Amino acid sequence: MAFQIQLFRLSFIIFSFSGVYSVNFAIRNNCSFPIWPGALTGAGNQLSTTGFELLPGSTTTITTSPPWSGRFWARTLCSTDASGKFSCATADCGSGQVTCNGAGAIPPASLVEFTIAPNGGQDFFDISLVDGFNLPVAVVPMGGSGGCQTVLCLGNVNAVCPSELAITDQGGAVIACKSACMAFNQPEYCCSGDHNLPETCPPTNYSIIFKNQCPQAYSYAYDDKTSTFTCTGGADYAITFCP
Repeated sequence: MAFQIQLFRLSFIIFSFSGVYSVNFAIRNNCSFPIWPGALTGAGNQLSTTGFELLPGSTTTITTSPPWSGRFWARTLCSTDASGKFSCATADCGSGQVTCNGAGAIPPASLVEFTIAPNGGQDFFDISLVDGFNLPVAVVPMGGSGGCQTVLCLGNVNAVCPSELAITDQGGAVIACKSACMAFNQPEYCCSGDHNLPETCPPTNYSIIFKNQCPQAYSYAYDDKTSTFTCTGGADYAITFCP
């Protein structure tokens, strides 16, 4: 991991032209197989791409101008059928194309979420497993002047996923793990209805499985205290899948 961080530090020498402030997201595939990252803008300028293929060991950098909010994820086991329709076994966005074109990930998916402030203000970011898990991921701020912390989800939830939450391939291997909310659609798992407050929606046996594997990640809706991170001073961010 330290070696990867040093590589990113060398690659993040960013020059500012015409006084326009920008933020760069360097998305790296450290997995042993191809992935297809997806991107969704919640607010702000649209990104230059909403989806692309990333081979093992490769990095692609996406740049935007703050303020911006959105999320990134990685699709796996993707292919194109005889009719030209593109689809993925995990975290597909349903666009039928490599680009997601404004569509989000279909759960389960490991999500990396950002709210980027203008003028070097305070950014917020997190790794969310509220919508389930498909790949480990890490977020490393590059630069910034205050409170900037590396956030990791290194555990393999798939390896400990209960059978009732598991998504498997044709050979029976677990390739993604659903959240209990997705699997059962019950208020106590979804923090809805009479369970829509932190006091009435504590962690469950299922969310604790996710939390034990990735202590810094959101494991359920009210997991804010240990899972929301900030960075001030105009940082760039390295996002690594399979760190």
